Amino acid sequence: MSNFSQTSPFASNPLRSRSDVTSMFTALLDALAPHTSPGGARIHLGHTATHFDEVAAQLEGFSRPIWGLASLLAGSQNYQGSERWTEGYASGTNPKGDEFWGNMRDKDQRMVECSAIGYSLAVAREYFWDPLSDEAKDNLGEWLGGMNDKQMPNTNWLWFRVFANLGLSKVGSKHADVKRMKADLDHLDTFYIGDGWSRDGPEGVVQLDYYSSSFAIQVAQLLYSKLAQNEDPKRCEEFRNRARKFALDFVYYFDAEGRAIPFGRSLTYRCAMSAFWSAFAVAFTPTSALPDLTLPEPFTWGIVKGLQLRNIRYWAKQAGAFTPSGVLTLGYVYPNHNILENYNSPGSPYWACNAFICLSLPETHPFWTSPEEPYPSTFTNTVKVLKHPLHIISSLHTEVGSHTFILSSGQQCSYPVKQGAAKYGKFTYSSAFGYCVPTSGVGAHGRGTLEEVGELGHDGALAVSDDNGETWRVRRDTRQARFEPYEYREGGEIKKGEYLRSTWFPWPDVEVETFLIPPTRDASLWHLRVHRVNSGRELWTAEGSWAVYGQREDGRHLDPVFESSSEACGTYEGGREARATSRAGVVGIIDLSPSTERKGIALRADANTSLIYARSVLPTLQGHHQNVKKDTWLVTAVFGLPATLNVETGEETGAKEGWKKEWMKRLEVPEFLESMIRAN
Repeated sequence: MSNFSQTSPFASNPLRSRSDVTSMFTALLDALAPHTSPGGARIHLGHTATHFDEVAAQLEGFSRPIWGLASLLAGSQNYQGSERWTEGYASGTNPKGDEFWGNMRDKDQRMVECSAIGYSLAVAREYFWDPLSDEAKDNLGEWLGGMNDKQMPNTNWLWFRVFANLGLSKVGSKHADVKRMKADLDHLDTFYIGDGWSRDGPEGVVQLDYYSSSFAIQVAQLLYSKLAQNEDPKRCEEFRNRARKFALDFVYYFDAEGRAIPFGRSLTYRCAMSAFWSAFAVAFTPTSALPDLTLPEPFTWGIVKGLQLRNIRYWAKQAGAFTPSGVLTLGYVYPNHNILENYNSPGSPYWACNAFICLSLPETHPFWTSPEEPYPSTFTNTVKVLKHPLHIISSLHTEVGSHTFILSSGQQCSYPVKQGAAKYGKFTYSSAFGYCVPTSGVGAHGRGTLEEVGELGHDGALAVSDDNGETWRVRRDTRQARFEPYEYREGGEIKKGEYLRSTWFPWPDVEVETFLIPPTRDASLWHLRVHRVNSGRELWTAEGSWAVYGQREDGRHLDPVFESSSEACGTYEGGREARATSRAGVVGIIDLSPSTERKGIALRADANTSLIYARSVLPTLQGHHQNVKKDTWLVTAVFGLPATLNVETGEETGAKEGWKKEWMKRLEVPEFLESMIRAN
């Protein structure tokens, strides 16, 4: 089959050196030129809408590339098109001009875009500030300072005002409000919860997604620690100390191939997921004031370089992430509006430019001169409990490969967000398989049969229905999420570990308590989900494994495989189990419930439910539970083995031969759960 449509415009770039990264980034900027307004202040990339106005949407397209552009210029490189942005500063802040961005109001989207502009003034004033006329400087200062007396969301947004005032103070603008900046910083410090982690809001918020790391808080702290060392040394050292601790957790969200585990909202920002590593490198570069500054152990420059560049490299090979001309699309691996939030404009994906902050480092910097090192073995082949985000990460190795994924319980967005249950409420999230979102909302219509719930996107979830599959509910509002200790058997020995336990209520009279049991080395590619269901109504259930690429090599959908022992690509349904095998790997699910039986089906998911595979198959257990007034126990074993990924081409080459040996293994139900089940 011809592959002409499956090539990214950046696929041939090796992305090994500073010049390689510069080449990709400047090509991204070049692609924006035809979409830029005559005065440079607006970039229009499409006609889809957001909850905010069109001018703010076009300001997003203008401002977000500045993260990388300002860094490139600060690193003593040139970009011939940089004057488009300098002119845009003048025309966008001129209240008498045709391209005026408009004055800010309370909780205005324009506030978000101030952060990149403030950053540019702080690191590259000679390109963005000095060429402006006195009138334009005053207009820009007044416009940025216009947010100082406005109400802001009590979230990471406060960092955007910090950077606006930081930039203005660096260029000596009378519109800088240093007192406001300090007050914002003091308040942001109340989000800190320990061990390097900050939540995205005040006490009570349980949202610790990429906004707590690469999208906002950690990157902002690290850049501030670099830019404000002379003025605020104590706070800057505190921010570096947080990063030292945070890096030891955050590294687990990446796999050896450079993929980050998709989790939470705003994933259309793509390689911004790894921006922490760029900011980490910048912040831990020695200076004359801090000559002895070094990377915290066990990180080396080669390790940090690898973590950043492998992620950029992965995205550069995803054809669907870009138009043929090199403009970022709305979606994830491919254009997909199902995953978007109502604040994602066509310019939103350019928050990805945060990943290019490393371009501020000179070519002689050890980040560029050190040989790239592979993913550090210190953080592989392990099961790691991450207390603050309520995640258990597994990356155990086998002879046929490994799988980096998290078990998750307890996070949720602090306000309504599109597909929030899918983005925060699933039991599992995988670096290779990603996750799914419903194509018709949480109340997806099954039209009366469980075989037809393909639009539900219920991977990593237990979906429940009380109307024979017409509508479904999944875990969204999680209660009492916590880690608990348990004992398990491994290699003939009894060992101690932790699992995740939580409670959720699909309806007021239906209680589901979920126990998530991580893999062991005896069954490295399996995890267990155990659900105690207590209901006052008749229920139908659908529980999914991961979704996997659902096509044959010729592009047609997978065919059934009728022998359970076969390793051939295809789908298998065998009573209480279901499995799917394709070039992307193997996923499967088995029902181990003691007193009820669920049927295994290899469900062809609705197109564009999976973030990774536009056409996918989702092995599912379907059940019908009539007598549920007493506790009903659902015990589920889930298997996942990603394909070997060719890191040079980005192509998946199927599961390694011999994977069936791992499939035949089984994760034991821990004794404490066996006792609880028997007691009922």
